[in-house]
This record gives sequence, C-alpha cells and structure tokens, in this order.
Amino acid sequence: MTGLPLIIAFIIAIVLMILAISKFKIHPFLAIMAISLILGLVAGIPLTNVTEADGTVKTLGLANVIGQGFSGTFTSIGIVIILGALIGTILEKTGAALKLADMVIHLVGKSHPELAMELMGWVVSIPVFCDSGFVILSPISRALAARSNISLAVMATALSGGLYATHCLVPPTPGPIAMAGTLDADLGLTILVGLVISIPATLAAYLYAKYISSKIDIPANPEFTVEELVEKYGKLPGALHSFSPILVPILLIAIKSIGDFPSAPFGNGAVKYFFSFIGNPVIALILGVFLAMTLIPGSEQKNVLDWVTEGVTSSAGILAITGAGGSFGAIIQKLPIADVISSSLMGMGVGVFLPFIIAALLKCAMGASTVAMITTSAMVAPMLGAMGFTSPLGRVLIIMAIGAGSMTVSHANDSYFWVVSQFSDMSTSQAYKCQTGMTGVMGITTIIVVYILSVLFVH
Repeated sequence: MTGLPLIIAFIIAIVLMILAISKFKIHPFLAIMAISLILGLVAGIPLTNVTEADGTVKTLGLANVIGQGFSGTFTSIGIVIILGALIGTILEKTGAALKLADMVIHLVGKSHPELAMELMGWVVSIPVFCDSGFVILSPISRALAARSNISLAVMATALSGGLYATHCLVPPTPGPIAMAGTLDADLGLTILVGLVISIPATLAAYLYAKYISSKIDIPANPEFTVEELVEKYGKLPGALHSFSPILVPILLIAIKSIGDFPSAPFGNGAVKYFFSFIGNPVIALILGVFLAMTLIPGSEQKNVLDWVTEGVTSSAGILAITGAGGSFGAIIQKLPIADVISSSLMGMGVGVFLPFIIAALLKCAMGASTVAMITTSAMVAPMLGAMGFTSPLGRVLIIMAIGAGSMTVSHANDSYFWVVSQFSDMSTSQAYKCQTGMTGVMGITTIIVVYILSVLFVH
C-alpha cells in the first residue's frame, strides 16, 4: 500500500486509537499494540520473515517488527524510567519533596506566594509525575493562600503550571525521556534545553495565575498551616540533601553532554572517559537512587522494600505504553508514510509546528500528555530527515515542540484536570478557566519559543 490509500489508512488508525483510549477506555498499551498490528496487516507487511536463498532475512515479519520496536525502546530508556520513578517515590515518602517546598518559600520570600508555589512545582515535577506532585504540594498551596489572603485559584494555577512545565519538557520525567530515546536525542542536551524552554512556559503560567485566575475567588480553608505541616511530617532532611537526588544526576548528564561537544573541552583522555561513564543516564540515575536512599531515616528502613516496590510498580504502566509506542513507531518506519507526508506537508514550511499540531490533537483527544508524547515521537521519527531536524539540537527542538503540543490543553478527559480541580475546590467551569486556559497559554508560548530557536539555530 502506498500513496493516498496509505495516508487514509494511517489517519483511520490514529482515529481508532484515539477512540479506543478516550471513548471506550481501553488501556493505551492494548490500544496502541492492537492498532500497530492492524495497521501493519492492512499496509501489507508480511506476516513472517522473508528470507533470501541463503537464509538471510530480507524483510522482517510483522510480529518481529512489533517485537523489535518494543524491545528497542526499552534498550534506550527502560531502566532510566524505573530509576526516575524510584527517586520520585523516595522523595515523596521521606518528606524531601516537602523540604524542597520549604526551601523555595525561604528563597522567594513570603511576599511572593504564587511564585513560591510555581517554583516548588517546577522543581518537584522533574522526577515526580505532575499529578502526584500536585497532591503532595496541595496542602502547602492552601496554607500559603490562607496566610497571604490570596484566592486558592491563583495558588493552584501557579502550582499546576510549574509542575506541568517540567513534566512535559524536562527529563527524567518519563515522557521527555521516552521521546529522547525514540528520536535518538542526546539526553543531556534535552535536559539543558528543556530547562531553558520551561522558563518562559512557567512565566506564562505565573502571569496567567496572577491576572486571570485572580478573578476567581476560592477560599483556602486550610487544614494545617505551613509550619504545622512541617511539624506534622516530622524531622525533614536537609535542603541540599533533599535536592541532591535530582541535582546530581542532572549535572552529571549535562557534564557528559558538554564533554561530547566537537571542541572536546575535556580532551580525549581519562577525564572525558570518566565523565562519559558517570554521566551516562543509567549510571547517573543509579547514583541518584543511592543518594535518595540516604534520605531514609533509620526508623523507616523497614519500609524501604515497600517503597521500592511502589516505585517500580508505578513505572510499569509507563514502560508498557512506551514499549507499545516503540512498536507503533517501528510499523510506521517500515511504511513510506514519511515520504508521502513530507511531499505534501513539508513544502508548506510547517517545521516544528507539525509535531506540535499532532501532539496537541492527540492530547486534546486522549487526555494523557505522556501518551501523546510517546505516540507523536514515534510518528515523527521517520520524518526528521525530511523536516531538516537531524542535528543534535534539531532533534531536541522536535522534542520540545511535541512537549508543547502535549500540554495543549488539559481539559475534562485529562486526569490532571480533575486532580487540580478537586484538590483546589474548583467547579468544572472554574477549572476550565484556570487549568484549561493556563495550559493553552503555556503550550502556545512554548511552541513560539521553540519556533524562534529553530529559525535561529537550525534553519
């Protein structure tokens, strides 16, 4: 199958995937795997391996294509996702996340509570899912709103925006990690660029909270003050100690990326090899897990096995969806979809807007940002050459464009929408104004920044 029939089959496959996940509530893993199989069958991929006369494989069969796509994704980012989930779980259980929040309050000052909440979210969501981060920090949001006499809508919007920015743009959050693996992007460069691009996204959310959400009055009704929360949680770890499981891996990965620059700033000897090893994402995050383990007090050592089990279990769903996305991407790569799309769309000069639009459509339809990121990255991977984004920075900017689309927008089919609304006493209409409007502004702001960077540094 080629040409227009192939494009029609591809579009139908995407629509069926969206319907299966959003309307019929089929788990994304099952939906993506089933659609991958159906698309491969319809497109004419052979059912079994096609071999030459000497026995060498000429064309992989459908089952092997799906299997290789699944396992190939795990090879690059499977361990990293598990390690990131472990760090996030331990930060939550030991109170280190609360300590990070307390540190930000002292850094920013009590006179800027919205900014304090946003920076808390921005830091915490690097290793922790935004949903979990919001639940963890929600009591602090209420307490700060009451102490500052500010509407809870403002505090909740600011917190949600800070969490969302790094959740969609900065590894080791699973979505950006999965995209880096699928698009073969340098993880250190992805972290550095993601941190930079998340700043204007976070600023947009802050301004939206301060000037739009402030028009909605929601009483804070806190159960505890900030001080009572800290006392209730018990003795918290030190600030630097709490931050180290996040900061050290990021710094090591970033240093490795710097060492890999063509100018060879660390030379080509032992120093470079050392940082290449210790800055490998797997090694860096293993060190992060060990640093996180040092946060666990002696009285909680009996719970370590349960916490590790919870962290590994929480990563299982993402691993399954990520692997399924790899299978879907492998099917797409076997078909001439990229050539057909490139001939019809690339000439329009859509550039980074193409992955943004695809991710935004998937996000709006399915609700899950991570699923939108994984699926879109698998779809656009074969198109990078036609789009002109094969350089290291070009690949990272495509990741940022997909991340921008995956945050546009959070509405009623997104679990995060309901977490924010229910933990902030918002009605559905208030949540649409605060959460949906804010995520729309964040996504548009981010893609504009990405487009400017692509013009300046890629084309």
